[in-house]
Amino acid sequence: MSDAIQDEPPVLLDISPDGVALVILNRPEKKNAFDEFTIEALTDIFETLRVADGVRIVFLRGKGTSFCAGADLEWMQRQAHHDFEDNELDAQNLAKMLLALHRLPQLTVALVQGGAFGGGAGLVAACDYAIALSDARFCFSEVRLGLTPATISPYVIEAIGARQARALFATAMPFDAQRAHEIGLVQEIASDLDDLAKREERLADLAFCAAPGSVAEVKELVRDVSGKVIDMDLGHQTARRIAHRRASPEGKEGLAAFLEKRQPSWSQT
Repeated sequence: MSDAIQDEPPVLLDISPDGVALVILNRPEKKNAFDEFTIEALTDIFETLRVADGVRIVFLRGKGTSFCAGADLEWMQRQAHHDFEDNELDAQNLAKMLLALHRLPQLTVALVQGGAFGGGAGLVAACDYAIALSDARFCFSEVRLGLTPATISPYVIEAIGARQARALFATAMPFDAQRAHEIGLVQEIASDLDDLAKREERLADLAFCAAPGSVAEVKELVRDVSGKVIDMDLGHQTARRIAHRRASPEGKEGLAAFLEKRQPSWSQT
């Protein structure tokens, strides 16, 4: 491996002037498998994006032919020699990174090419939306190594449901993009890179039509309402949320723009 490759950061961040953020896993020689340095870099980038008011959409992709092969084997070998406390801290860092991604206020989109295995598939699940190339492949392979997909499990179960997660976790069965679409891990399948780029552009256009505060609150709404008993207590909570939105500057601007037959102030279309 050349010094130039070694010196490159494990994750790249590019933010366009109009507010499109592209987060790129930058270890193509490792099929973008992550280690402790990649996890730290992703966490820092997600924290930066969390407070980046001008960013409207975040795309996550891998450089080269793979999205993310999961955990780096050399990193796992290092961890095998550590004690329980060090391993727990290491796992907590991964959990912190996934939570930072999941709670970004912007729309987050995984663009999946090649393989998304183990923790790589977990990254897909932690995003709001995913587009996969038709030849993409997925697998939760942890049990083959005597491990479990513990840190990614909350996001995978949220994305595909408990029964599907149990089946795929316990068998480590590989599956293709079509199956990933059927179970809800990905929302769209692109036929080739050109098609992927068109779908990426379409999602960016949709993001720029949406009020950024509303997007952030919608994501929070789904987290808070999911799994709750549907009763009048939940009805009161949701009524307060929509009342808050109606009285917000975005809510007032959106209604005024609709009545005046103009684009709202946040729209860049």
